[in-house]
Amino acid sequence: MIKSRNEGVIIEKSDLAFERQAVLNPAYIEVDGVGHLFYRAVSDENVSTIGYCQLKGNKVVKRLTHPLLVPEHDYEKQGLEDPRIVCLGGTYYLFYTAFDGKNAVVAYATSTDLVSFEKHGVISPRINYQEVMNSLHDFEKRALYRSFAESTAQMRGTDVFLWEKDSFIFPKKIGGRYALVHRVLPGIQIIYFDNFSDLVDKYWQDYFPSFSKSILLEPEQEDEIFIGGGCPPIETPDGWLLIYHTVTKKNGEKVYSASAALLDLNDPHKVLGRLNDPLFSPEETWELVGMVNNVVFPTGATVRNGRLYIFYGAADQVIASRSFDLAELITELKKR
Repeated sequence: MIKSRNEGVIIEKSDLAFERQAVLNPAYIEVDGVGHLFYRAVSDENVSTIGYCQLKGNKVVKRLTHPLLVPEHDYEKQGLEDPRIVCLGGTYYLFYTAFDGKNAVVAYATSTDLVSFEKHGVISPRINYQEVMNSLHDFEKRALYRSFAESTAQMRGTDVFLWEKDSFIFPKKIGGRYALVHRVLPGIQIIYFDNFSDLVDKYWQDYFPSFSKSILLEPEQEDEIFIGGGCPPIETPDGWLLIYHTVTKKNGEKVYSASAALLDLNDPHKVLGRLNDPLFSPEETWELVGMVNNVVFPTGATVRNGRLYIFYGAADQVIASRSFDLAELITELKKR
């Protein structure tokens, strides 16, 4: 077992209208000793926006009383969800799930000062599941991915777009190209591209026939249902540290846990190590009971004085943090 230190609840919902139902799943980045937390805020009308607060250590020192980013376009009219943030080349890239009430797609915005953000629209495929499945030729796990496609179609309709969430880029280019983590259930994939303007429907239509080459991680343990991206990768001398989430079933209920993998610095598709067991799972009251029970959902992380601090949504209700000795975690990953 890798020892963790429970840093407790960081922020809870408030009486403000835009975050009266819940706060969860934060993006996090530290600049000059100040932590910037961009979080999903849910209103009584069940519309999500992006809230913002500043931390010193894990203590809130400033918190906006209004959302930083709100729905402005049809593709996000029901909300902006689950942000992740990365700094690359002096630009901050904020990725989020845009929800229109039916489709969940990935969009992004950029900033140079963490105050003003410019939205750039949708970058994930607006292609329905049947089109995707028809493209997966000679893919040995096609049936596995089809089962998730069929269950999504049953819930949301056959014309729903590929359900995309949990996306972010690496904080460095790989081989001179952007590397973006995305998620087609039940696994995690990486794509490479030269410019964000490349990510149009034509790119994705050409991508899916060779989809298997993009797969990074898939469920590995017998009780895992699916996995998804968590925190943007952290560069270490031993490789990229990727914190992601796993979903299992216990007593008929889904349980969301955090796990970890170590990826090659020059070729992240090379997995150097991966934990066999979760890094941590729901155990505290605020992780076990909330809007959705049994959830720890890691979405932001930083290294401070040799410790890895993970910020996560707990039971889709509050935002909390746990920390780990980074060297201990890397050593354990290298054993696996």
